[in-house]
Amino acid sequence: MCNFNNQDEQTKEFLHLFLTKAAQSVGGVNYLLALIEAMRAKKPHPLMQKNCQIASNNTIIKWNKVVFKDKVDLIQNILVAHREAQEKDFNILSEANTKTKKNIINMARALAPLKFIITPQNPNDGEGFSFTVFDTLEDDTIKFNPIFIALFFCSSEFTKKAIKYKSA
Repeated sequence: MCNFNNQDEQTKEFLHLFLTKAAQSVGGVNYLLALIEAMRAKKPHPLMQKNCQIASNNTIIKWNKVVFKDKVDLIQNILVAHREAQEKDFNILSEANTKTKKNIINMARALAPLKFIITPQNPNDGEGFSFTVFDTLEDDTIKFNPIFIALFFCSSEFTKKAIKYKSA
């Protein structure tokens, strides 16, 4: 999922549009990239921060619930599996193993109420934006929000490519 060149045109366009608007709503591309770099600097993983927030010099991201290591590990395992399969459809419930499927459903229930709010530290820079973990959350279909994956699991290079993307 974190290889921008392997995304379909619709996903590339969506990521470009959303990240461009997101950057504008927090004061510019450099502010958004600085926040992503601040997120990458957090160890062990930014989602596991006890105070549920990360700040860069100009931007801050907050969320309403700590995410535990087992959930982060499961997301990373799912992304690795999809990365290797090079699938265009990211329905994470397409897993054949029933134990893994049950873990995915439990993870989805735990993370469904999670909401991320990104705001500039200076209100004059923009109004900010928000997003959730899942794009689709139904009985037989669970799909990650590409923005969530891009900000928390992909490299800043992925984000730069998405922002610079020009449709064919």
